Amino acid sequence: MTTIVFPQYRKLSNEKSYYKIVDDRHFEEKQRIGKQVFLLNISAEQYPEIIRIQDMLACTDGFVPSSDAEYESIGQIPG
Repeated sequence: MTTIVFPQYRKLSNEKSYYKIVDDRHFEEKQRIGKQVFLLNISAEQYPEIIRIQDMLACTDGFVPSSDAEYESIGQIPG
């Protein structure tokens, strides 16, 4: 069995949502809507949410790898 080191970073292939997966039941999502960025903290308590985290980790259903630097840059004003 492969051990996953957290946090893991993913994004949607359309680059409108970015994810920081904290563990197998929690993640943060930054959603870009127009010029605004919204931060959501999600605790997976129901089966569909748990499967979503598994899909993110497996990079399926439109999820692609990202990085800490890319995640942290979302919503910041370039300097």
